[in-house]
Amino acid sequence: MSTSGEVWAVLLAAGSGTRLANAVGGVKKQFLEWKGFPLFWHSAVTFSNTPAISGIVFVFPPDQVEEMKEVVAKLDGADSLGMRFKVTAGGKRRQDSVFNGLNELPSRCTHVLVHDSARPFASVKMVSGIIDRLQAGDEAAIPAIDVTDTIKEVEDGIVEKTLVRSRLKAVQTPQGFSLPTLYAAHKQAEEEGWDVTDDASMVEMAGKDVHICEGEEGNIKMTNPEDLKKIEDDKRTIPCVGWGYDVHKFGEGRPMVLGGVPIPGGPEVIAHSDGDVLLHALADAILGLFGGGDIGHHFPDTSDACENMSSGIIVKEVLAKAEEAGVEIVHVDLTVISQIPKLSPHRELIRKNVASVMGLDKAQVNVKATTEEKLGFTGEKKGIKAVAAVTGLKKI
Repeated sequence: MSTSGEVWAVLLAAGSGTRLANAVGGVKKQFLEWKGFPLFWHSAVTFSNTPAISGIVFVFPPDQVEEMKEVVAKLDGADSLGMRFKVTAGGKRRQDSVFNGLNELPSRCTHVLVHDSARPFASVKMVSGIIDRLQAGDEAAIPAIDVTDTIKEVEDGIVEKTLVRSRLKAVQTPQGFSLPTLYAAHKQAEEEGWDVTDDASMVEMAGKDVHICEGEEGNIKMTNPEDLKKIEDDKRTIPCVGWGYDVHKFGEGRPMVLGGVPIPGGPEVIAHSDGDVLLHALADAILGLFGGGDIGHHFPDTSDACENMSSGIIVKEVLAKAEEAGVEIVHVDLTVISQIPKLSPHRELIRKNVASVMGLDKAQVNVKATTEEKLGFTGEKKGIKAVAAVTGLKKI
């Protein structure tokens, strides 16, 4: 491969996918959502994570091109591909859509990968393997896997021939080509009226060698309604942990409240809200479960609306955000760090109240208190601090 040339991908998302669309209320399969993004975007992300690829041409149905330009720009804004991309219209046949995509490639492009967006599970490793074959000088390299079933050639319901399984391969995408080779094959197909199901067939018919490289069992194509289970069942549950920390100074201000429980005789704290250092740390830890920022961002101390706000409200609001993010909270561990007051008489009540606010069993909440042996600002009775560790389960 020329060191000055570029590798681009043509991502086909122009098909109608009638069989699958009928099962999902008319939604074309390339636009079905999986893990929060349409199927075609998952392939785009895979290409963006492949170092040798310089750009992508998206090919969409002609009547949706303008709409999809906005959609792709929005997706890229939220989760940047970090590479150039173009959007163009497809044609009546798959090979027409590919040809339209080829015509959008920049002059520096020397090699191209053609991929069906209905295969969202292709890996960076497999894509890189195809490019390696092109770099080694192959004009065409396609991924394939062994055929495990016996294949028979049939005519009018009668078996004509049993094919030799050891010589058969099931072909996948992306398929990689030297751009001049593929473009010439498309021109020849247009001139001679060929009608093919994939680009490799076209290159074969043009008299060029097509080399096989290792495909992946998981690189399946979404075609039939039963294939929907493959994206529905793919969700995994992973553990996540959030950690929170908060500090308040003692001084003329608000009565001490910890975990929503008033602490009689405790020193007053200086705070914009109700000054519940324990629930503030807890709220920050909950936000940490799903990358939700911190409470300073959601409840700024410059906001009049947040003045004297109950920290229980803050916790309830971040809990709603956690639920929206798909997080199930399973355990809370809280520690109050202060020289004064003595918190052991209030520990169980705080524990019970936090469990109630969180919607958890009391056994899922732990509350501890400690001093810093008269060291630091807490040891000097200048303030109080709290830390929180929250464990959750998140579906991805």
